[in-house]
Amino acid sequence: MKLNDLAIVGVTVSTVVSCAPAKQEYSSYELYPVRSGNLTEMEYTPTVTRFTLWAPTADEVRLMLFEAGEGGHAYETVSMEPAEEGTWKTEIKKDLKGKFYTFNVKIGDKWQGDTPGINAKAVGVNGKRAAIIDMAATNPEGWAEDKRPALKSPADVIIYEMHHRDFSVAPSSGIEHKGKFLAMTETGTRSPEGLATGIDHLKELGVTHVHILPSYDYASVDETKLDENKYNWGYDPQNYNVPDGSYSTDPYNPETRIREFKQMVQALHKAGIRVVLDVVYNHTFNTSESNFERTVPGYFYRQNADGSLANGSACGNETASNRPMMRKYMVESVLHWVNEYHIDGFRFDLMGIHDITTMNEIRKAVSAVDPTIFIYGEGWAASAPQMPEDSLAMKANTHRMPGIAAFSDEMRDALRGPFNDNAQGAFLAGIPGGEESIKFGIAGAVKHPQVDNDSVNYSKQAWAGQPTQMISYVSCHDDMCLVDRLKASIPGIKPDELARLDKLAQTAVFTSQGVPFIYAGEEVMRDKKGVHNSYQSPDSVNAIDWKRKAEHADVFAYYKGLIQLRKNHPAFRLGDADLVRKHLEFLPVTGSNVVAYRLKDNAGGDVWRDIIVVLNARKEAARVSVPEGKYTVVCKDGTINEKGLGNIYGTEISVPAQSALICYNVAR
Repeated sequence: MKLNDLAIVGVTVSTVVSCAPAKQEYSSYELYPVRSGNLTEMEYTPTVTRFTLWAPTADEVRLMLFEAGEGGHAYETVSMEPAEEGTWKTEIKKDLKGKFYTFNVKIGDKWQGDTPGINAKAVGVNGKRAAIIDMAATNPEGWAEDKRPALKSPADVIIYEMHHRDFSVAPSSGIEHKGKFLAMTETGTRSPEGLATGIDHLKELGVTHVHILPSYDYASVDETKLDENKYNWGYDPQNYNVPDGSYSTDPYNPETRIREFKQMVQALHKAGIRVVLDVVYNHTFNTSESNFERTVPGYFYRQNADGSLANGSACGNETASNRPMMRKYMVESVLHWVNEYHIDGFRFDLMGIHDITTMNEIRKAVSAVDPTIFIYGEGWAASAPQMPEDSLAMKANTHRMPGIAAFSDEMRDALRGPFNDNAQGAFLAGIPGGEESIKFGIAGAVKHPQVDNDSVNYSKQAWAGQPTQMISYVSCHDDMCLVDRLKASIPGIKPDELARLDKLAQTAVFTSQGVPFIYAGEEVMRDKKGVHNSYQSPDSVNAIDWKRKAEHADVFAYYKGLIQLRKNHPAFRLGDADLVRKHLEFLPVTGSNVVAYRLKDNAGGDVWRDIIVVLNARKEAARVSVPEGKYTVVCKDGTINEKGLGNIYGTEISVPAQSALICYNVAR
């Protein structure tokens, strides 16, 4: 008896004898048949459940039925029949609701091993078996009436990146369902000082989009041992189309995670906040045991010339988005999250591994449902993917992907220093040389006559067709948070200087013509104890301490003020490259570590005729020449007040050290 036969010992085996033609051999992946229609693998009704698996290289396929999501043997094993387009099919004419299933594919004399398939929509604990449920039964009350909050333009997007556990696990959060999807449904939660936390905090802050780190079923947290509180960001894909069980209140019940995820989305929508899902289609957690590899070996991954796995993800493999069935899979997966879960946006991890055609197909498919769904990603890979760079969704090719944005590491690193050296500072540390790269980011990475691209740190030409294709940020999850980076790059920095530079950095982000993005907790000056890569660090490192909201009330007020300033004044979010070139004028400055610009002539229909923004990273005041006029100051010395903080007359303004100044002129 072979090892792979053990799974069917002691069960009833029903075998369907097929007269289908012998398996076809394929000389290349390009010749594999493409399944038409959708890629659904299980269709449930109370009277019959139909199973379809695309496995064109299989010699045999078995369907295994189980009573539970883990443990025990299959109570029934069914041999599937080969069918059209490389699929295998069978149907069970009984009510299977509440049961679980796996497939097992035989190629040659080898059974590949149990898998829930590549397209499971519900799973048992730890995602090893797919579940048979009625998806309609997972809808919370009022789900049919759930609507996306209004969004007129991608220029209006303000993104808040968060991890479920970071955001809610600290005792100071006042949240009951700590680390769970339901944490985002609780209202009225307060810090020990009585300040809003959770979803009320997000409403108070004013963000439009919450970007949740990967929340599909990932492999690196054991859902049967949640009492261990093992932490992971979730970039370890296992089942792409199912919420992760570790964030649910009952990972053993397949319906619970689905319903609670929907409740989270519904609650955020009611709060006026859209939801972005972080998606990681570029690699899988493992290869030989992955659902892809056990179903159609080799097809879903790229290979090097010698046949070894390509590894542009630096995680052991890279997926082959350029192959028709992987492309189809990605498009359908995104649409599943849009249609079933009402997701409003997607952030693509290592987007540069995917090909341009696939990303444009995703944009097209999503726009057909709702053109306001926002798509962005990392315009790079961990190492060179196994495709020509000019065919990939790299940052430099963003202009060839209308409606898709990429992160600007030019502006990020010009502000705080390079990713690969925590101790190296830049503009915020008073080090000259980053000014042109900051201007590049202020313009939204579009071509601008006053930006000298030869002096920009990474990109020698503009890469965005529109400013809404650039994500403006200074920190995110997979790096030092801003507070830690400032401490690392400016040894001995004092608390008052830390707060000043924190505010200065975010002023650049929120007055940029790109789409602003902040990491959760930055608004209360979170730290992660200096950890650069905290993907497996404990709560003591990753959790946001909500007591900081009271301790750094002035910083929170500043972030909130920046967001409101951006919302109130369309000059900061023109959303069009031609308008940026028309209205954004960089002002001349003497010396380094100062960037100054004007948004002129009622930019975007703004009630303020001319707006002056000066970013001063020097340790002394900076004097900047401006067009003559009477200016009302709305941001100075780390304080924002749109009603005015005083007036400036004449042709010169003085900007205090390590701070931003924003003023406007309404004279005509």
